[in-house]
Amino acid sequence: MEKEKKSTRLRKLLNSGELVRPILGGTAHHAQLAEMTGFKMFGVSGSHTASQILGLPDAGLLTQTELVENVQRIARAVDIPVLVDCDTGFGNAINVRRTTELIIRAGAAGMFLEDQVSPKRCGFVKGKELIPIEEAVGKYRAAIDTRNEMDPDFVVMARTDARGAVGGSVAEVIRRGVAYRDAGVDILYAEALQSREEIRAVREGIGPDLLFRATTQAIQPPVTDQEMIDLGLCMAGSVHISRIGMVAMHDFLVDYQKRGMDAFNEFMTNTADHPLGLFGIFDLVGFPQVLEWEKKYLPAEQLEKYENTIGMYDPRVGHRGNKTPAN
Repeated sequence: MEKEKKSTRLRKLLNSGELVRPILGGTAHHAQLAEMTGFKMFGVSGSHTASQILGLPDAGLLTQTELVENVQRIARAVDIPVLVDCDTGFGNAINVRRTTELIIRAGAAGMFLEDQVSPKRCGFVKGKELIPIEEAVGKYRAAIDTRNEMDPDFVVMARTDARGAVGGSVAEVIRRGVAYRDAGVDILYAEALQSREEIRAVREGIGPDLLFRATTQAIQPPVTDQEMIDLGLCMAGSVHISRIGMVAMHDFLVDYQKRGMDAFNEFMTNTADHPLGLFGIFDLVGFPQVLEWEKKYLPAEQLEKYENTIGMYDPRVGHRGNKTPAN
């Protein structure tokens, strides 16, 4: 029986009426963590691809080739649909056709494009500028045409920075949102809206039939899940998993600088029974699957290596069955 395409699954999820909670990150490891903990989709962040893979700011420095290679790794590593931040599409409408083709071939289920000038910058950073609306519409039409030729279920999202860019306004968000809707995009993604009232205004302005996503980090008090549903959003706020990881790693490194191996030994003991403690990462990335392939394809005598070697991790029993230093 043919497996349902990831793009089909993503489209069904977005049209299900439930609030989708995307987890964003920049690596295959981030995507595997999202899948492991039950999330239904993963978002490849251009910002975190730049920072996590290249150590660079989200200022238009990431290349098309670097993004596509990263998407290939991420899409291969998980079974959940992957939605990709494609920045400005790496050129004009003609380049967008090429970008869309490569992202689809890389295994993604959807993508979004921004209407900023190139080089762009992170939506949270001042200094954004927009391309003319006619140019933006052409780029979205190019993405949609390529999608229709290759995979009609592939999701195309239009992100507009018209609220926070030079000369920005809610009225411009709505004007562009209507134009992008008429061009055929599946979702409008409005960056930098400043209040619940602005979300309501855009939701009303673009009409009820277009799926709508908005960045809500600038809004205080923070917007809850139920409020997002009530406001007509199809996705919850963007949670970047690497932000949590960076804070935790930084705090451990500071502690390690102060206390040396006592800090690490304490951490290992305290997390020994955690799903990702000790060598839980080996389960996550597939060592037990390698063992199953060995059983299937290798001569039986080659499996004797597991009896005749030592190691703290045994893929025959996995993380939970291996002894910890505390034992």
